[in-house]
Amino acid sequence: MKYPELMEMLAWADDSSLRLLLVAGIAVVLALLVHRVGLAVLLRLTRSMPVAEAVVRQCRAPAQLLLPLVALQAVWQGAPDDLALIGGVRHANALLLFTALTWLGLRAVRGVAHGVTSLHPVDVEDNLHARRIHTQTRMLARTAMFTIVLTGLALMLMTFPGARQFGTSLLASAGVVGLVVGIAARPIFSNLIAGLQIALAQPIRLDDVLIVEGEWGRVEEITGTYVVLKIWDERRLIIPLQWFIEHPFQNWTRKSAGIIGTVFLWVDYRMPMAPLRAEAQRLCEASPDWDQRLCKLQVTEAGEGAMQLRLLVTSASSGRNWDLRCHVREGLVDFMQREYPQHLPLMRAELADARQGDTAVSAKGLQPG
Repeated sequence: MKYPELMEMLAWADDSSLRLLLVAGIAVVLALLVHRVGLAVLLRLTRSMPVAEAVVRQCRAPAQLLLPLVALQAVWQGAPDDLALIGGVRHANALLLFTALTWLGLRAVRGVAHGVTSLHPVDVEDNLHARRIHTQTRMLARTAMFTIVLTGLALMLMTFPGARQFGTSLLASAGVVGLVVGIAARPIFSNLIAGLQIALAQPIRLDDVLIVEGEWGRVEEITGTYVVLKIWDERRLIIPLQWFIEHPFQNWTRKSAGIIGTVFLWVDYRMPMAPLRAEAQRLCEASPDWDQRLCKLQVTEAGEGAMQLRLLVTSASSGRNWDLRCHVREGLVDFMQREYPQHLPLMRAELADARQGDTAVSAKGLQPG
């Protein structure tokens, strides 16, 4: 090739590159303009739709990146194949495009979750339905995000020829590799399936009161792999999701937060029940923690030295019931100490000694002076 022809070809290549860069710049400006106008229109249209508005606001940033990348990809695809570095530019733009799509999908799912949960606030008196919606939304959103991330990574890997060849070789030895991968990924997929079961079946929800391994606490957080249980003394118990599918546990707020609590007392057989029942009723009515459903005092056991009383009291929640039980127990003990101290439980040996003392005093009084 002669020198003048080479120079003419280089000049044509430079002109083509400049024209391509100019077209790419115009495409980016137009894409950003479309994003700005489209965002304003969508925000106005979704003003009365909380879920759609939350999705639009969450997708604002990734859409601002995605639209220029789509415009650039169209420009690169229309460029001549013999242009220098065009193949690498197309591949890099495709990777960025898949990244932006993955980001957009994640933010869209987050927007739906935020919109749905905002329609069901949990800071109300009866929040059972709201907590059910929050739990389902968060678990399904995390599952959807996990799927979107896996799909995005798979699409980006498939753009590399080496990755496709690697996938073909994996398929050739799918028996052994599948077994190894299945064993290695079992905890991940078991927690993923457990998360779907918890989201659909709802054995637990956010803010539920649970008894797990003898610990009383509230469900503070449900992630894609574990549950955080806030214990009453401010400790945190971390439990894998799979544990709730395979083990029994107590849920005190499965249907409602109302609960029946018990107060046990030991008294002497001579203690009259009527004044004690009246005092228990008075204590319950004076407490703001009583929900007026049940206040019942019964004799549940008759032992050798004393009888056992059981008082059933109800409250709107387990925390308030604990306070009510302590209040009633303290009030009944104070009432007996004040009004019927002689009927508190005593050992029989103490009664015998008291009777012997009374007999000695009586005998001494009968003796002649």
